Amino acid sequence: MLRPVPVRRGVVALFLSCALLLTTASCGGGDDEPGASGSATPTGTAERQKLAKTRFVANAGLAAGATYQWIVKPYREGKFKKGADGQKFALVKAGLAGAFAYNRLKAAVNNAKGDELLSKAVAPLSAGIDSLKDLGTKLRKGEASEADVGAFENVITSVKDAGRSAGAEVKDKVPTTAQLGG
Repeated sequence: MLRPVPVRRGVVALFLSCALLLTTASCGGGDDEPGASGSATPTGTAERQKLAKTRFVANAGLAAGATYQWIVKPYREGKFKKGADGQKFALVKAGLAGAFAYNRLKAAVNNAKGDELLSKAVAPLSAGIDSLKDLGTKLRKGEASEADVGAFENVITSVKDAGRSAGAEVKDKVPTTAQLGG
């Protein structure tokens, strides 16, 4: 025997379903898909440039936040040293943060292509970003040195400076641990 569902509960469920469908339909593709099309794709050059800077700032900020929070700061606190309290956990988080930061930096460089000035400022940094590719694994295994941590810090600083010179101020935004793993 089926029990009748209160109207209020049905209306709430319908509203939430519609809201979910509308937000997912308008999202289009991911940040790293240059040719993605959808209803959120900018049509005018000015709008495309504005969104390029916004996406660049968001991705570069997440990379900077992850690098500082889970690589640079724990390294300076000595959490990566043998025998340190929580060393294994710190190394795993640093490895995830390294892979996450590399991914977000690649997305930021891709976003920068939508803005002429930003594209020119970021173009010379591609080689430095590519050099970070395997550092996440190195960090996770505990094989990273001070030079490796410094490389992450230098690339982040260069990306921030390039953004600033193009009018796209990048501020650190620490991602959640769920974002690191996802």
